[in-house]
Amino acid sequence: MNFVEELRWRGMIHNIIPGTEEQLAKEMTTAYVGIDPTADSLHIGHLVSVMMMKHLQMAGHKPIFVIGGATGMIGDPSGKSLERNLLDEETIEKNMAGIKAQLSRFIDFNSDASNAAIMVNNYDWMKNFTFLDFIRDVGKHITVNYMMAKDSVKKRLSADSAQGLSFTEFTYQLVQGYDFLYLRRNFNCLMQMGGSDQWGNITTGGELIRRKDGGEAYGLTWPLMTKSDGKKFGKTESGNVWLDPNRTSPYKFYQFWLNSTDDDAARYIKIFTILPPAEIDALIAEHQEAPHLRKLQKVLAKEVTCLIHGKEAYEAALEASQILFGNATSDALKRLDEDTLLSVFEGVPQFDVARADLEAGIHIVDLMAEKTSMVSSKGEARRALKGNAISINKEKIQDQELIVTPDYLIDGKFILLQSGKKNYFLITVK
Repeated sequence: MNFVEELRWRGMIHNIIPGTEEQLAKEMTTAYVGIDPTADSLHIGHLVSVMMMKHLQMAGHKPIFVIGGATGMIGDPSGKSLERNLLDEETIEKNMAGIKAQLSRFIDFNSDASNAAIMVNNYDWMKNFTFLDFIRDVGKHITVNYMMAKDSVKKRLSADSAQGLSFTEFTYQLVQGYDFLYLRRNFNCLMQMGGSDQWGNITTGGELIRRKDGGEAYGLTWPLMTKSDGKKFGKTESGNVWLDPNRTSPYKFYQFWLNSTDDDAARYIKIFTILPPAEIDALIAEHQEAPHLRKLQKVLAKEVTCLIHGKEAYEAALEASQILFGNATSDALKRLDEDTLLSVFEGVPQFDVARADLEAGIHIVDLMAEKTSMVSSKGEARRALKGNAISINKEKIQDQELIVTPDYLIDGKFILLQSGKKNYFLITVK
């Protein structure tokens, strides 16, 4: 399959400018996507565009990532009801470095290949552009009527919109259109890609190129991602799912994909992995035979976690998952770092114990009945211990007179108590 056929099979094409497929078949083509530099990390909402560029590069074409340093100072009305927060230059530079480091894990920026990716900042060519120069050289080529016809503008000017549309935002499509023109002139970039909400901006850029330079311009968009329940993709109750392991632990990242519904997993595995079509079709068929085994979700979570965080982080996340739901050992528990441990045991009852008390030694019965509310009485604690129902750090307590000391601490500050198979209690020593 060629690049466009591949994307079509994966459900990653919403709209395409006529002639795009022919251009891609003809020669190595340079294409760009824009990335909003509002943070020093990407989140999984960016992953569709990144995977598009991954496929583009694998097909022999050249990706350009345009960091919207200038446009990040303006705000894009597309699909948004409010203007963005505007960023200063220093913040944008910091964010740009963080984003490039993440992308470099799976996009080739550094080889000598002719299609090695590049990253540029549109602030570099916009910062010396005066307002008068802009309205003379760019603004006069695109009519207000043309700009008003774009859906992104019409929505914000409709009677249903309470916010309206600032002049700053209204000019956004001209600024983005100029990006396309600049990239075509300076990098021979013939194509722009983006989410379906970017169609208006992409076609404005193509129109500007035709009117200014008389050249051809190509583009395609992908469908905006939603979950099968209609909710926004990439959001959890705690916010964005980030690619930065310090913002979203690899364990939580892995769990996000693992918890996909069957319908979502069947879509996601096509979009967010580079597994070949035949392998994906076989996986989906296998999953339909035995959906309770969640084979599709497991492969999806593995592939995406390995892609973003590497194999080692995936294996650690897998091991951490076994702690709650499998036969994990105390050794596996002790290997957890603090963030992962807190992620794994999010939602279980938690208690604080003074470090001085632990250093003096706490009888297991007192720990269960007084220092925590794991049981309602010392008698209940003793009965549970006699019944071999209590574990500390995943090891059954054999000694009913056990004195718990700092030797039992995980990562220097945690103790995990367990009653039966599923009842966990996390103690933090302070």
